[in-house]
Amino acid sequence: MTGDLMRGQPAVPPLAPLSMPTQDFAAPSQGGPARRMNHLRVWMARLVAFGGTAALAVFGFSQMLAAFGANPTPTQIALLILFVPTFAWVGFSFCGTLAGFLAPRLSTPDGPNDARLVVVMPIYHEDVAVSTGLLVALARELAAEGMADRAEIFVLSDSRDPAMAVNETLAIDAARALSPLPLWYRRRLTNDDRKSGNLAEFVRAWGGRYDQMVVLDADSVMTGATIRALSARMSADPQAGLIQTMPMLVGGETIFARLTQFAGRVYGPMIARGVSAWSGDTGNYWGHNAIIRVSAFAQACGLPRLPGRPPFGGTILSHDFVEAAALCRAGWSVRLDHDLRGSFEGCPPTLLDMAVRERRWAQGNLQHSRLLAIRGLRGISRAHFIIGIMGFLMSPLWLALILVGLVLSATVLLSTPEYFPTAYQLFPDWPVFDSRRMLWLFAVAMGLLLLPKFIATFRAWARPLAKNSGGRVRIFASAIFETVLSALIAPVQMLVQTRQIFEILSGRDSGWNAQTRAGSMPPWRVVLAHHWAHVVLGAGTLAVLWTFSPGQLIWLSPILAGLILSPLTSRLSASPLFGRWARMRGLLVTPEERDPPAILTEAAALSRALPQPVTGPDSLLRLGQRPDLLARHVAMLAPMPEDMPRAVRLARVTACAKIDHATSRDEALADMDRPEVDAMLLCPDLLTRWSGLPG
Repeated sequence: MTGDLMRGQPAVPPLAPLSMPTQDFAAPSQGGPARRMNHLRVWMARLVAFGGTAALAVFGFSQMLAAFGANPTPTQIALLILFVPTFAWVGFSFCGTLAGFLAPRLSTPDGPNDARLVVVMPIYHEDVAVSTGLLVALARELAAEGMADRAEIFVLSDSRDPAMAVNETLAIDAARALSPLPLWYRRRLTNDDRKSGNLAEFVRAWGGRYDQMVVLDADSVMTGATIRALSARMSADPQAGLIQTMPMLVGGETIFARLTQFAGRVYGPMIARGVSAWSGDTGNYWGHNAIIRVSAFAQACGLPRLPGRPPFGGTILSHDFVEAAALCRAGWSVRLDHDLRGSFEGCPPTLLDMAVRERRWAQGNLQHSRLLAIRGLRGISRAHFIIGIMGFLMSPLWLALILVGLVLSATVLLSTPEYFPTAYQLFPDWPVFDSRRMLWLFAVAMGLLLLPKFIATFRAWARPLAKNSGGRVRIFASAIFETVLSALIAPVQMLVQTRQIFEILSGRDSGWNAQTRAGSMPPWRVVLAHHWAHVVLGAGTLAVLWTFSPGQLIWLSPILAGLILSPLTSRLSASPLFGRWARMRGLLVTPEERDPPAILTEAAALSRALPQPVTGPDSLLRLGQRPDLLARHVAMLAPMPEDMPRAVRLARVTACAKIDHATSRDEALADMDRPEVDAMLLCPDLLTRWSGLPG
């Protein structure tokens, strides 16, 4: 049926409305199943993860306090206050790894499954040929898995750029001829509430048509077998509201992308096992590569806007965490199925691109501080919120710890101790600073930080992962290489995230920009503009320590090296050439790189076969020059709602007037602003008038 399935079909299916009320987080959740208790194994995993972290925090506190003696100075107290949460954070990663040994064994049930399923992909100013290629390849795999009679695909566009909109309609129209599954397309008139609003609008309009919904990102995909397994698992558990997979990063070409890709592939499964173990049925959602019960999502996940202005008010940015928490508080289970491997996504190509993404994530996670008091919020959901918040607050805490440590060292070096603070004192007060205990604590912290990496590496040795990544020697060398490069990048990320936190607390909103999926090596002027302050800070600290306390350089040399070399690291890490050099030497190689999954190979071929994006005015002018393209574009327009937004109605009126007074298509486009061009692209009558003008 490929090629004929969607011929003559409209852009969207008939409406199938589903009620999705906006939640009142100050009131109890309405509806949903009764909560069920987690298995004893889950509670044991929580004891290991959180109890072990608490024990390590107490241990670190007591040892640091002992190093300072019975009467610590104010600076020492400040260092102690900063040390405990940072030490506990490192300890949590270690304890979470240990909890993974208690992760459950998962399986896919057999039996019939007639659940109606839709794969949805929200897009916003993406390379639509790449995204659509992934969807067509997935459609073919779903058909091969016997799901063609109950699965559909829906592209949910939030693009506002008219040129992007034309690229989308033409590419998706061509893709429909290649897909064995129905492929629908809808572009919103306004992108209220960003991605969460996009999904909510879809559920309210077509949610009644489907039982299950698989959410993908524009650069992510899952194999047909994985989606079939997810659908079967959800159908077998009537209380399952959401099942998250662990996506593997693929497609990295720069050394930074391949570094992230390798770390996610080798360390990620072990981390996922730990999170799965202690989360149990109160897991988290990462916004994509998950299956959701549509009725549960509609009942529990209509997100409100937070009072006040951004960055802490307005639309909930990291909506995925909140949606998972809302499902759990309504009685639905949310879990991470760590055993499924056919889940993939792209990774940010450069350090600077990663910083742009993290700016939005940081704002969204800090925004969760306003949601900790949600009525009925589960304890583990609250823990997910706090972990997300602390993931970004750790950077300023680490920086403060380093600065206070330097101040303490300077105080010891530059001050003269007062042995007899009172005139009637018989015995002197000896300064207390147990450097050996401090050194031992530092070694313990480094051990807790590095042990999970080495456990994951040795775990990979015992699995086909090592063979598929070039052998045990290469995977171990890659782990060392990744650790060294990460150590150089970490100080820069610490300062970047600290600045981001400062901007958010100062009231600066992150905005909403399209994500960079494929980067290029930035020029030196861009790199230096981003990193000159890091170099100055590192070089200045190096000069001061070299003069007054050379011994401190032993412990701070990795941080200072990372700061001083940050322009070089940032630029080289964005180099595809350096990435190819590492691959040729067998470093940072992943199984998916040596033996690409069939779905990714087919998607790449399909993407090249689809109409390629055209930028600028040419993307629009071709509609007037080629009636066949105009007809294909019009065929992909969804019917306009009766309650069209006022801004769209006004833009349509003014666009009509400008077209009627123009002498050519070029002149009409030049006269119209973006909303007017957009209104024209949504209206077949206006397009016909415009295309009838002289070229």
